[in-house]
Amino acid sequence: MSQNWLRMSMGDLGRGIGAGEVDPVELTQTYLDAISAHELRDRIYARVTIERALSEAEAARNRARLGLRRSLIDGVPISWKDLFDTAHVVTEAGTALLEGRVPDADAEVLKNATLAGLVCLGKTHMSELAFSGLGYNPITATPPSVNDPEGVAGGSSSGAAASVAFDLAACGIGSDTGGSGRIPSVWNDLVGLKTTSGRLSLKGVVPLAVKFDTVGPLCRTVEDASLMLAALEGRQPVDLRGGNLEGRRFACLSTVAMDDVRDQPRAGFQSALDRIRAAGATIETIEIEGVSEAMANAGPLFTAECYATWGSLIESAPEKMYPEILARFRAGKDVAAADYEAAWQRLLVLRQEYLAATAGYDAVVIPTSPSLPPNIERLGQDSDYYVSENLLALRNTRIGNLMGLTALTIPTGLPSTGIMLMAPPNCEERLLRLGSAVEEALA
Repeated sequence: MSQNWLRMSMGDLGRGIGAGEVDPVELTQTYLDAISAHELRDRIYARVTIERALSEAEAARNRARLGLRRSLIDGVPISWKDLFDTAHVVTEAGTALLEGRVPDADAEVLKNATLAGLVCLGKTHMSELAFSGLGYNPITATPPSVNDPEGVAGGSSSGAAASVAFDLAACGIGSDTGGSGRIPSVWNDLVGLKTTSGRLSLKGVVPLAVKFDTVGPLCRTVEDASLMLAALEGRQPVDLRGGNLEGRRFACLSTVAMDDVRDQPRAGFQSALDRIRAAGATIETIEIEGVSEAMANAGPLFTAECYATWGSLIESAPEKMYPEILARFRAGKDVAAADYEAAWQRLLVLRQEYLAATAGYDAVVIPTSPSLPPNIERLGQDSDYYVSENLLALRNTRIGNLMGLTALTIPTGLPSTGIMLMAPPNCEERLLRLGSAVEEALA
């Protein structure tokens, strides 16, 4: 029975704990044993926090016995991307530049999750300093995609996704600056939630570009995403019951998002649209030229802030970095302050135009990724391949970051393909209810 726990959703595990059918200590030990025995453990987990996990599981067991559970998912074990500070545990953000870095306190979102009763299994591998959508990291480790052992998992939350996809965590907590949570989610057939910038605390989170950085879960179901959002924020989850697609209006954004979409992602997306229509929704194709402008001028907005944050440390020891990541950071070195500020002022205008153009729809839908997991070996040998695959992988997800939206990716049923729903900022609850109905239509 305990081996079945490894593939259950957080919601189902939590209900099992509440009913006395799942013991939190046995559950946590089952995950720890699975991690220890797994041939890919060192490519997925940077470090496992065994003592902390068992201590937190024991506390969850006691609360369950006393009827004092803190949340539905009290006692459920999860993983954390290695850019979330964990007190007295090494947190290196996938880079040799931060080797041996030991924070004094947990990140704010980790504190909130712990207060909700979640069990911390450990820290997962990631792209170096979170600056890649591929998850390829020759400095630390490169997790594989669950659908392609020779392909990358997607990044930068590569280990977070792999920990769930390979049944080594019930949920992985990651970050998303340009797609870092949604790309590994889609390539590993998971649900991924990109939260609104500023909604969840970044205190104790190793930064990349704070104006775009967000925190979110990579998990098995929309319900799990809702439960984790509430836990990370320290509140009660939204009620997802009763949602349906009858009469809903979706906009399929054709601008940029449908260009050069490869055959399998296109087929998965089209199949998802067909099933959404069959459930009673209307889907209209729209174009928004401002998206093209924003995408064309996005580079300096990301690279300038990233280099401003890390430039001094990088230049103190550039030989410690993977050259492709180093080059991405250095692209922001010479961005003029006036150009950066002008680009931000223009982006704020484009965001308002986007919201006005999409105001009549329940959500905007696009393929989550135009591509499938690239080959690990070729990424290490072919610089042009690395650059082109990285840019293509992140292209669609970056729309949500640039427009300041909240977004949810849901598997289509065709391996490593997903449909992404995008909604206005701070509309996570509405998006999750809608996503739950889409998930049911796609099941």
